[in-house]
Amino acid sequence: MIGLLDGTVFDVSNDHFILTVGGVGYDISASSQTLADIHVLLGQPLKVWIYSHVREDAFQLFGFLTKPEKEFFMMLLKVNGVGPKMALSIMSGARVSQIQDWIEASDAKALSALPKVGKKTAEQIILTLQGKLVRVDPKVKAPKVSETHRQISSALVNLGFKNQNVDQFVSTLAVTTTIEEGVREGLKQLSGNL
Repeated sequence: MIGLLDGTVFDVSNDHFILTVGGVGYDISASSQTLADIHVLLGQPLKVWIYSHVREDAFQLFGFLTKPEKEFFMMLLKVNGVGPKMALSIMSGARVSQIQDWIEASDAKALSALPKVGKKTAEQIILTLQGKLVRVDPKVKAPKVSETHRQISSALVNLGFKNQNVDQFVSTLAVTTTIEEGVREGLKQLSGNL
């Protein structure tokens, strides 16, 4: 099984990215949170923690920027009814540290607002994982992520836009975008998603 890849970010799309290692491009699925962090690293070196998922008809790679994020993903897989794609979808709904806070606080309402999570699944996640999590430090983010992009994200979230929508928007911005340009463009594009 593949546990870690060290290569260069070649391409980033909505639900995966390609990392080239030794001339081979690995197609790696990732959460929208991770993809937003990786988007600004196009053409740059990156080490990615990998979870390999093998089925009869498929071999999929799931990528994470930190080991605790990968461990949280693997914990989600222990929850009855949660597979790799659903776990990734859950991790796309909010920062991992926030999801972990909701689990520890037994906040089924907040968890059920995550993508593909209903009330029963939220309760199952709490029942299975509460008290067993390796906590992800909310201050630990992707390496070399532009401070400008972080400030644009923060400004848009503070204006009331959803984390997931903001992260997807910010991941499309050029590295040279200023804070003012990013916030102005974000207001234009996200105003229908409050």
